[in-house]
Amino acid sequence: LTVMGDAGMELNVSPPDSTAQQDSLFSMTDVFLISLITGLFTYWFFFHKKKEEVPDLPKMQSVAAPVRDSSFIEKMKKTGRNIVVFYGSQTGTAEEFANRLSKDAHRYGLRGMAADPEEYDLSDLSRLSEIDKSLAVFCMATYGEGDPTDNAQDFYDWLQEADADLSGLRFAVFGLGNKTYEHFNAMGKYVDKRLEELGAQRVFELGLGDDDGNLEEDFITWREQFWPAVCEHFGVEATGEESSIRQYELVVHTDVNMNKVYTGEMGRLKSYENQKPPFDAKNPFLAQVTENRKLNKGGERHLMHLELDISNSKIRYESGDHVAVYPANDSSLVNQIGEILGVDLDTIMSLNNLDEESNKKHPFPCPTSYRTALMYYLDITNPPRTNVLYELAQYATDAGEQERLRKMASSAAEGKALYLSWVVEARRNILAILQDMPSLRPPIDHLCELLPRLQARYYSIASSSKVHPNAIHICAVTVEYETKTGRLNKGVATNWLKNKVPDENGSNSLVPMYVRKSQFRLPFKPSTPVIMIGPGTGIAPFIGFIQERAWLKQQGKEVGETVLYYGCRREREDYLYREELARFHQEGVLTQLNVAFSRDQAEKVYVQHLLKKNKENIWKLVNEGNAHIYVCGDARNMARDVQNTFYEIVAEFGNMSQPQAVDYVKKLMTKGRYSLDVWS
Repeated sequence: LTVMGDAGMELNVSPPDSTAQQDSLFSMTDVFLISLITGLFTYWFFFHKKKEEVPDLPKMQSVAAPVRDSSFIEKMKKTGRNIVVFYGSQTGTAEEFANRLSKDAHRYGLRGMAADPEEYDLSDLSRLSEIDKSLAVFCMATYGEGDPTDNAQDFYDWLQEADADLSGLRFAVFGLGNKTYEHFNAMGKYVDKRLEELGAQRVFELGLGDDDGNLEEDFITWREQFWPAVCEHFGVEATGEESSIRQYELVVHTDVNMNKVYTGEMGRLKSYENQKPPFDAKNPFLAQVTENRKLNKGGERHLMHLELDISNSKIRYESGDHVAVYPANDSSLVNQIGEILGVDLDTIMSLNNLDEESNKKHPFPCPTSYRTALMYYLDITNPPRTNVLYELAQYATDAGEQERLRKMASSAAEGKALYLSWVVEARRNILAILQDMPSLRPPIDHLCELLPRLQARYYSIASSSKVHPNAIHICAVTVEYETKTGRLNKGVATNWLKNKVPDENGSNSLVPMYVRKSQFRLPFKPSTPVIMIGPGTGIAPFIGFIQERAWLKQQGKEVGETVLYYGCRREREDYLYREELARFHQEGVLTQLNVAFSRDQAEKVYVQHLLKKNKENIWKLVNEGNAHIYVCGDARNMARDVQNTFYEIVAEFGNMSQPQAVDYVKKLMTKGRYSLDVWS
């Protein structure tokens, strides 16, 4: 800050003199004048000075504070783009679809870019009309019970509050959802409806993809009608056939400092060696597995209980939250891909984006080795999507195999049927495709560019932080099945977790993880009754709930009725947490323990049958006790059957018609008294 140059000089009003005579000349007038001057100076120094400094402060701040460029409009203008494809993605599929649409644009003389709404200021949508032939496309996935994905949360909040005039905006929406969920494609539907309400013009109808059916086919069907509509709207024509355009270029590093090479980290280099909170999706915590035990006593399946140590991580969680873990692929699959393609998997390389303006510099952390990419960063176990097959077709030297790949990637009915049967239903992963097509030997760098990212897996936490503040418990079942081709496919995460056995040095038992907050919460008042319905591994969050209710009771709190409906196949085989539940029941924490064993008798018995059996008690708890209902587990059958049972109970004891009973249950959901934590 500047200092006044002569601020102190005016005090010397007369030159100093040693004579007594001059000293005596000081009169009352002199004293007055000196006092006045001193007072004026003091005022000037303390007040005038500050007024002069103020204008300088903003200048200094503007120089010092870097401003993040969050305008996608400016970026589009700078790079000559006219189509922006935003994605709300939790598992990477919506992002993948957005990339495919943005690449499509060049076929029509247009230029597209995929964009993460979290990185930009979406209020700029009102300015998109500044760009000629501009269009905003939204690939929006719905997460959980009708929620936006993490990266679309800010966009969703803005849409709810916005009163912007979007009359110059042209848009289209493709939603990604699952029909087994109560709020099918809620996010896609909301974005489509809300943009229209704000005055935007819909160029093509809302697409609704269903992951319970064939999401890839839904997307292709929508896409093949979407582009002709865009062409008609803008008066443009396709410039030719779809061509293969590489998005990344390969750089092989022959002389590289290994300290600069990624070895599986999700974000910051060496973040697994030097852990720093806060921990999240881009900075997971390496938790040590302190316990890994088999829960079931028999049967073909392997059900397990794991305990992760989160001491010193500053990670906090609540009962009902989810833990996300980053798994690794099976090393034998990785080695087989390396062998079949004849490459050295330990080659250090980078894939660099050819579009220098893109925010996404690499498809995964680079530089790294092919082995690390295939182990930690790429999904090699799910059936590849049609765009991958299309891009790979050029590398098949056998004409028949090339034609087959192109056909499966086409939008023709015959091609779609072939893709469904040969890839999806046969559960052929990339290795199986390479094995079954001997002439298909793509360059490994292009394969790595095309494969989607390996995603974190979410598990309902099976513990209470009140009882286990330094640990997170997981309950899971290993996935393993034989495909139509006779191959044995294994679930990536569950088989990886199965092998995480606690050891003395701990190096083989580390799990990269973070916590994702959930709306699946116990009632605020401990005295409120709870009805928990969770067959199989759906028991997980309820172990945490019961632990917490037991802890509250120990604290002297009044705890309401705690009712559990649990189900498994056979009492002697897979009755999970049997001893713990019996103890809680004996102690009176668990006031009701209702267990359905589906295969211990001729007729199958499920949790909904026990609910019907106790329907009078259920209605009393809900209607008079204001009980909260929780359902966890399979969305496709169990959750739907349980909900239908509640409709029946409400209709019978509430003297309501079927539509009234449905409305009653829906209102319970709206009030947070009927909560779901389900998967398909």
